[in-house]
Amino acid sequence: MSDDEQRLHELGYAQELSRSMSGFSNFAVSFTIISVLSGCLTSYTIGLKGGGPVVITWGWLGVGGMTLLVALAMAEVCSSYPTAGGLYYWAAKLAKSNGPAWSWFTGWFNFIGQVAVTAAIVYGSAAFLNPLLDLQFGYGVTLGHTFTLFTVLLVVHALLNQFGVKLVSLLSSVSVWWHVIGVAVVVGVLAFKPSHHQSAGFVFSEFVNETGWQYGAYAALIGLLLSQYTLTGYDASAHMTEETRDAARSGPRGIVNSVLISVGAGWVLLLGVTFAIQDYAKSVEGGPAEIFIASTGETVGKLLILVSFGAQFFCGMSSVTANSRMIYAFSRDGALPLSGLWHRINKRSRTPTNAIWLAAGGAFVLALPAIWNLTAYLAVTSVAVVGLYIAYVIPTFLRLRQGADFTPGPWSLGRWSRPIGVLAVLWVVVISVLFMLPPANPINKDSFNYAPVAILVVLGGAGLWWVLSARRWFTGPKVQGSAEELAAIEQELKSLG
Repeated sequence: MSDDEQRLHELGYAQELSRSMSGFSNFAVSFTIISVLSGCLTSYTIGLKGGGPVVITWGWLGVGGMTLLVALAMAEVCSSYPTAGGLYYWAAKLAKSNGPAWSWFTGWFNFIGQVAVTAAIVYGSAAFLNPLLDLQFGYGVTLGHTFTLFTVLLVVHALLNQFGVKLVSLLSSVSVWWHVIGVAVVVGVLAFKPSHHQSAGFVFSEFVNETGWQYGAYAALIGLLLSQYTLTGYDASAHMTEETRDAARSGPRGIVNSVLISVGAGWVLLLGVTFAIQDYAKSVEGGPAEIFIASTGETVGKLLILVSFGAQFFCGMSSVTANSRMIYAFSRDGALPLSGLWHRINKRSRTPTNAIWLAAGGAFVLALPAIWNLTAYLAVTSVAVVGLYIAYVIPTFLRLRQGADFTPGPWSLGRWSRPIGVLAVLWVVVISVLFMLPPANPINKDSFNYAPVAILVVLGGAGLWWVLSARRWFTGPKVQGSAEELAAIEQELKSLG
């Protein structure tokens, strides 16, 4: 038995999933989900309206630094508990009291956030692809067409995941180089192709407020959401630890390195796009696609859109992967309706096939309102980020409460653990409030942020279920059996594989 399998047995689980991912592949999944070519480009207009270039340029570095602190705090806990359950498992083990309750709410925030992020990523890629198809084939940009593309992409992502983790691992590794080379291509073309570039003064100091709010500071805070929305999803490395070799080290490194490299690559990308702005008003309206076409011409602009969409496609695939593993683990502990169905493993591919389709189906349902109302989709995006970051910070908060009682794994922050953890918790409180504020003035049906309502619905629903039922039977992460029983489960899977 390997050290990874031995540690998983100590945590109470059998090695049901195929442990075939390397440390690089683990990092690649989180790096792909962050996807600067996805998040930075699909939310770029948030920065253009909320503070403009100065907030895009410097806000990215500030948010990136604080996000790295959150990632470091998460990574330390991941090293102690390298299991697919991730955040909700950590909460159960770190809570000094009421562990099942902490685990329950952390898991539900993580589940809703993961499903919503999958919906946001895949819908965003469909919205980015639609203008290219319109230019090339006359496939008009409409809500119905975008949703059709979204549905097709979601099915493709689920099918790719169903074929097994080895294919996903391979494509995730390809994705890393696609992102690195893609950023270089986009920035290189935007550096040399346009006949006109903005000045350094414009890129590093120009302030623009098109939110409708009179207070510039408020507009700048809203603009930070561009950066924070992009830097999300790196908990995927934790959810993939049961399929990763040397998980107690590879998982934490995957979390931290995905954020660190994304911050650097994203800043370069944002600088390249901002320098290439030709007409600010048209850029606010059309986003990066408009900037690509206006600065490089239609042919080259189409190529840049295609390169960006390729990265967004990989991002959606990896998001379904991480989401399905969280569903698999949460179901393994009986926390979802029909848990036995979602926890079931495909004996041939050793993947949680049913959980994959639940992840895709949940994303489809959450995005349904976008057929007729774009505001509803944007609210889901806000819920995704707030939900995930609440789930991110709960284990860190509980780890701080443990103090010296916490037993670190082989990857540890040492004496820096407490100050980093405190700053991480404070930052998540700040951004959770920001994502629930109204982004534009006047407030009406088109500008109202429905995220607070949605968060209350999720929290209220999970709370009501807990009070009426779950508190009597949900005991947190379950032990699958004795050492002999775990070995029997693994032997059966090997004989059927």
